[in-house]
Amino acid sequence: MCGIAGFYQNQFDYLKERTRYRSILEQMYFVQKHRGPDESGTFLASHFGLAHVRLSIIDPCSGHQPMLRTVNGHTFGIVYNGELYNSHELKQDLIQLGYAFETCCDTEIILNGYLEYGTDFVTRMNGIFAFAILDPVQDCLFLFRDRMGVKPLFYTVLKDQIVFSSEIKGLFAFPGITPRLGKRGLNEIFSLGPARTPGCGVFESIHEVLPGTYLCCHGTDLHTIRYWQLESHPHTDSEEETVEKTAFLVQDAICRQIISDVPICTFLSGGVDSSLVSAVCAAELKKRNRQLATFSFDFKDNDKYFTANAFQPSRDRPYVDIMVKYLRSDQHNLECDSPSQAELLYASVKAHDLPNMADVDSSMLYFCSLVSRTHKVALTGECADEIFGGYPWFHKKECFEAHTFPWTMDLSARKVLLSDDFIEFLDMDSYVRNAYEQSVFETPRCAEDTPKEARRREISWLNLKWFMQTLLNRMDRTSMHSGLEARVPFADHRIVEYLWNVPWNIKAKNGIAKYLLRQSANGLLPDEILWRRKSPYPKTYDTAYEALLVNQMREILADSHAPVLSFLDRKKVEAFLESPSDYGKPWYGQLMAAPQLLAYMIQINYWMEQYQIALCQHLVYHS
Repeated sequence: MCGIAGFYQNQFDYLKERTRYRSILEQMYFVQKHRGPDESGTFLASHFGLAHVRLSIIDPCSGHQPMLRTVNGHTFGIVYNGELYNSHELKQDLIQLGYAFETCCDTEIILNGYLEYGTDFVTRMNGIFAFAILDPVQDCLFLFRDRMGVKPLFYTVLKDQIVFSSEIKGLFAFPGITPRLGKRGLNEIFSLGPARTPGCGVFESIHEVLPGTYLCCHGTDLHTIRYWQLESHPHTDSEEETVEKTAFLVQDAICRQIISDVPICTFLSGGVDSSLVSAVCAAELKKRNRQLATFSFDFKDNDKYFTANAFQPSRDRPYVDIMVKYLRSDQHNLECDSPSQAELLYASVKAHDLPNMADVDSSMLYFCSLVSRTHKVALTGECADEIFGGYPWFHKKECFEAHTFPWTMDLSARKVLLSDDFIEFLDMDSYVRNAYEQSVFETPRCAEDTPKEARRREISWLNLKWFMQTLLNRMDRTSMHSGLEARVPFADHRIVEYLWNVPWNIKAKNGIAKYLLRQSANGLLPDEILWRRKSPYPKTYDTAYEALLVNQMREILADSHAPVLSFLDRKKVEAFLESPSDYGKPWYGQLMAAPQLLAYMIQINYWMEQYQIALCQHLVYHS
């Protein structure tokens, strides 16, 4: 994986100030160096600037970027962040058409593919990617993002210039682009966060290229073109055929994503998703006389503090031990203690450039930093729950009937610390309702669906477009912060396309969560794993962690200059700090109980301080 950045305009010549704009490109990649610590490069032309940092996975010795090709006196260029999983087929096609290759890397395949097919080449790609192509013939810059939005790509417009970057911090490295927050951004943080409206970069005038689209920049005109979208139609395969096709697609996706010129590993929780990924990887590596390395995560002394609840019915460790014995893997059990988890809340903000899933992010940041010491590539079981219907809100009647996002149905928990004036100013309920209704309206419909199945589609759509995107953001930022590439086989667009039209009575037959996935994995996993009830990403139940958060929040209350105090009600916060925490009641998703709400507010305060965020002048709210 890598980090990319750059800019484009056709109103003046960058080369007239070559030194200045090369320096800007270097600063734009420098702030993203963690994404690609192995190599860096820039390219500057009259109307284009490209910057790149590289994490060498395929063909480590070549494939320098920006990659350039001169055709009939015109120099085309590309900067690319991602992995191409059907590179062999695409490369063979181009070779037959007469293209010669100087490297073994994906980047050259994509650039030559663009030269042959134009922007349509992206529809042939199976992978995770964000890339920019400069086309001097059309005097255009194209920004592409993968179908599921696994890799990030942000942009903004400044004085007729399009400026883009893998991470928001790369945009702020461009002179004149500063962190500003308007009413919409405040609502994104307080009403929806850590989720984000698709395409919204939270900061004023910051946008994200939508998944499954590319942006065409020509002069001062910007056009978004959708090259992929889900289509709804009746499912005609029998249950047996559905299981067979699902098994093929899942195993093929995993096998394709094992490709690497450096050692790979897997994240192993002992759940069916990560265990299946690990089992397929282990079997493939065994054919090459190699042993799979597996990494499992938990919190220090969790065996002492863990308390089962509706959202987290069991600890992972006993199931991890079963899988390690089954796989005969090179197992690494990693633990995070409370001080590390609390301290890394701040680094997590810097990794995202935004407040995020609090200790879920900070602990994952810690674990990824440890994994990256020995490996550059990890396969994960992320995204299976969204695609196969594994979350509780797919199954609960109250979620099915709720006209709001099912993972955050009650906004009262979001308001518990906020001042009444700020709540009124944001009009949080209306903002959430409008975001929800707009998303539901966009759900691809099927005329043959019953009302119940149509509602299932809506819930699945919301999960794909919102909740899964939040988790993909988490996985990218926490892994790439330490130069670790995390791959997500279940996000293969072929799986998503096929499962989208499979009816619920096959996906969750007899009310069994992820029944279809379990059947497709039959024979690949021990029964104790195959039929284990879902238990999400672990969290700490150590009250010492909450005590650390309480102390940090009290320090914020004592600091009259703390920016988050503009939005909080001091009396409400004091009462909250004195109240016992409910570890079983979620605030966002399944893991955000009272300690996570505190952690989120601590992150907001740090974010506003560190990024020196200015509130837009048109805001009428006054604390």
